[in-house]
Amino acid sequence: MGKIDLNTLKSYLWESANILRGSIDASDYKNYIFGMLFLKRLSDVFDEERDGLKIENHVDLNDPDNYTFDVPEKAHWSYLKTLTQNLGEAINKADEALEEANPETLEGVLSAVDFNDKDRLPDVTLSALIAHFSKIPLANKDLENPDILGDAYEYLIAQFADDAGKKGGEFYTPKEVVTLLVEILDPHEKMRICDPACGSGGMLVQSVYHLREREQNRRNISLFGQERNIGTWAICKMNMLLHGLSSARLEKGDTLRNPKIIGEQGRLMEFDIVIANPPFSLKNWGYEEAQHDPYHRFRFGIPPKGYGDYAFVQHMIATLNPKGRVGVVLPHGVLFRGGAEGKIRKGILEEDLLEAVIGLPSNLFFGASIPACLFIVNKNKPTERKGKVFFLYGANDYLEGKNQNKLRKEDIEKIVNAYRGYRSIEKYCRPVSLDEIRTNDYNLNITRYIDITEEEEPIDVQDVLNQLKELKEERSGVEEKMNRFLKELGLQV
Repeated sequence: MGKIDLNTLKSYLWESANILRGSIDASDYKNYIFGMLFLKRLSDVFDEERDGLKIENHVDLNDPDNYTFDVPEKAHWSYLKTLTQNLGEAINKADEALEEANPETLEGVLSAVDFNDKDRLPDVTLSALIAHFSKIPLANKDLENPDILGDAYEYLIAQFADDAGKKGGEFYTPKEVVTLLVEILDPHEKMRICDPACGSGGMLVQSVYHLREREQNRRNISLFGQERNIGTWAICKMNMLLHGLSSARLEKGDTLRNPKIIGEQGRLMEFDIVIANPPFSLKNWGYEEAQHDPYHRFRFGIPPKGYGDYAFVQHMIATLNPKGRVGVVLPHGVLFRGGAEGKIRKGILEEDLLEAVIGLPSNLFFGASIPACLFIVNKNKPTERKGKVFFLYGANDYLEGKNQNKLRKEDIEKIVNAYRGYRSIEKYCRPVSLDEIRTNDYNLNITRYIDITEEEEPIDVQDVLNQLKELKEERSGVEEKMNRFLKELGLQV
């Protein structure tokens, strides 16, 4: 068998979804498929490394330090293949053994998924999954390149989000939106990047891809994230490990109530780039706890109980270093809602932190047809951008899809080039002074600043009158002809 390429791996993984169809909800496929993929991958790499060690002299084959991951015997794929009964319990025990053997990298990652549910996952289904994954060699020598594991992973996450509808969209941001945001923020080597609502980790992975595309050292970057959903956090950890990003620091927990990425002297760690797609207008976001926030994140004001958008924005601003930038996906309501949110918006604007507001097409996100926008915050605006906000109306440029619309490569490039060029383009974008925004009472509704009305063609009154005269003459002629016909038929006119 030749080396496995991306399309082959995609087809293998998609077939594993077919084995699960009818047994569990589509939104849960990812948990079990990725869990099995990961188990098989660890065993195959362990065997590959063991074979390499056998060639060397005086090497202890039983020393865990000689392996990327230590795989105990009862967690090895070759053992699981021999079992025919109580497979769910055996897989759970294998996961626990792997976590105990590799506490620094795997603690809590694999045990987040419970395979021991015979009503949903009977032995016959798990046996079919094990047999199917046994056909897929996943050692490094078997793969066209190591990156295809991560690429296939991203592909399947997208497929499951589509299949799972709104529930899937909770942990997945469409790749085109991620690419756009990363292109705008343009991460570089030696930067520290954080996603405080990291979901399955797509924003962090794309930041690394961005470095690779620019031929920079993808290892010379520090990645951080926090995710409150334990199952999604585990998916994110596996995603990082499959992409070879084991140094990423990913914390479990609620970022707004209990931020875990803390630096020196108990303060929030600061970053060069903070990037996120937090849940839109989160209802139960932690209003009560925010009244006494020990990190003083809400200095522009405490958002309303029912809208957590500006809680995330303020958290992200609070974790920027003096030259840091934020890129965040938000619903359009943040642009114009009044009350506490209006006060917060005014504070952010008056501190000259907001660099750009970019409107996106509607129906880009799974389970949410409403249009979204991007806020770009910059603590160190270039001189020519100080005292201004760049507005861009990108709602008209997209590929229409059956379920979701999609940003095309040319749409992304158009937005990025306009943002970097920072000049006015009629009906599309322009820099707007803070004075003009003040006259609009700090309302950031994009169409207040970008005229998107279609100009009506000028009317030539004389031409219209001439056409009307011609029509009257034509009608008169038709009436005369009709009257002659009626007369000939003996009908009174």
